Amino acid sequence: MALHFVLDEPATAVPGEQIVLTGSEAHHAAAVRRVRAGEAVTVGDGRGVWLEGTVVAVDARRVEIEVIVRSEVPPPGVRIELVQALAKGDRDELAVQASTELGVDVITPWQASRSVSRWDGPKQEKGVARWRTIAREAGKQSHRAWLPVVRGIETTAALAARAGSVRMLVLEPTADERLTTIEWDATDWRDVVLVVGPEGGIADGELQVLVSAGATLVRLGDEVLRTSTAGPAAIALLCARLGRW
Repeated sequence: MALHFVLDEPATAVPGEQIVLTGSEAHHAAAVRRVRAGEAVTVGDGRGVWLEGTVVAVDARRVEIEVIVRSEVPPPGVRIELVQALAKGDRDELAVQASTELGVDVITPWQASRSVSRWDGPKQEKGVARWRTIAREAGKQSHRAWLPVVRGIETTAALAARAGSVRMLVLEPTADERLTTIEWDATDWRDVVLVVGPEGGIADGELQVLVSAGATLVRLGDEVLRTSTAGPAAIALLCARLGRW
């Protein structure tokens, strides 16, 4: 499979034209992946444009690629959003990485009441930037035409305010319904929002707020998964349910 790279701006090039990788992407291509002139590569802009081309020139700061084929991949009809509670260590970052590889469309950090990690003040901007970098790299590694959107941090109240306009599924190990058996209306084109709690689980008060606002509690199986793996596991099931896989 050809190496894949991502542009920082919308891709406007057409076959016969050249595009240029600069900055960190050029360094990654030249120094890390060691592309050579004549090598076939693919390039995307993370917004659906997919380019196939051939490398024509390489140096440490600039990689020139001639475009051979241009195509545009349509966005999914129903988007999958992961609302990931902040977690200690790198567990939430692992969830972001794996979810991106599996096809999530939107990622929202959630400051749950039981989150050990706290994004206060300047840490919010730094944390969101970090998640965006992780999602970009994971999307590039998995050759995604559409990179996920990483939104700003949300509170439980903000999530509840959105519950009525989307299909919000809250992962809860004690829920009666399984994700694999809930009723699924193929004509329902609302986005699916998957809410995953922190290490200690979602507090009872938060569950009540979300359910009262229209969310549905669901569980995966009899096992209790880590916060880093619960979201990706559920996203895999949703991709199959939505016909993506």
